[in-house]
Amino acid sequence: MVKHPCYVEVSDMIEFSRLVCALERIPRTVFSFALDGKDVICVQMDLLKERPVSYYVQNTKVGHYLSYGFKTNKEDCDVVNTITNPTYLYSPIIRVKSLPESLKPETAEPEVMYEPLELEDLASLIKLSYGFEESPFPLFAFSDGTKWFVGVFMNFNESDEASYFCHVKIDYEPAKPFLKYSSKDGIEPSFVSGLNEHGYSYLKVIKLKGKHPLVKL
Repeated sequence: MVKHPCYVEVSDMIEFSRLVCALERIPRTVFSFALDGKDVICVQMDLLKERPVSYYVQNTKVGHYLSYGFKTNKEDCDVVNTITNPTYLYSPIIRVKSLPESLKPETAEPEVMYEPLELEDLASLIKLSYGFEESPFPLFAFSDGTKWFVGVFMNFNESDEASYFCHVKIDYEPAKPFLKYSSKDGIEPSFVSGLNEHGYSYLKVIKLKGKHPLVKL
């Protein structure tokens, strides 16, 4: 049986650009198509029991690349036709004329969801976010109306029936896009605007448009 994707909207284009470009050894390839009558760009980030989990943002510009970098110490992104700035990262955009039936959104209520696994603090989340790959996993953030959830999606065992949203709850919106930390100085992790402080490591934080549709709360 074909398992249709779940499409999750991120907050805006900067969040999406950070997701596919920032701290990536090679920027992820994204796809452009019509979703529910709106033009979007989209990237698949996970599989939940064989169901693709993809993240998208609405986009009205046409171009071959999504550019991402820093301009006057602030994140900057655009949809462009050429690679011109050597200090920026560029994600290729593949334009899809129409989605096949198997890639159209799931219309039924999801049968399988991520199990919430709450952690004690941001330091624990950071250590877990490195998983088993060279690049750390992105952190996703969303609010339930009272608290903010910041976490990472993980499956600890390929044969495990459950996948988890490993997270911490915080009382404030993570307004800055990166989580800075060090394993050497003992300073608590903090949210920061850029990546320019030497001697620290960073995780990117991606804010969603609303609550994640596949997380049990």
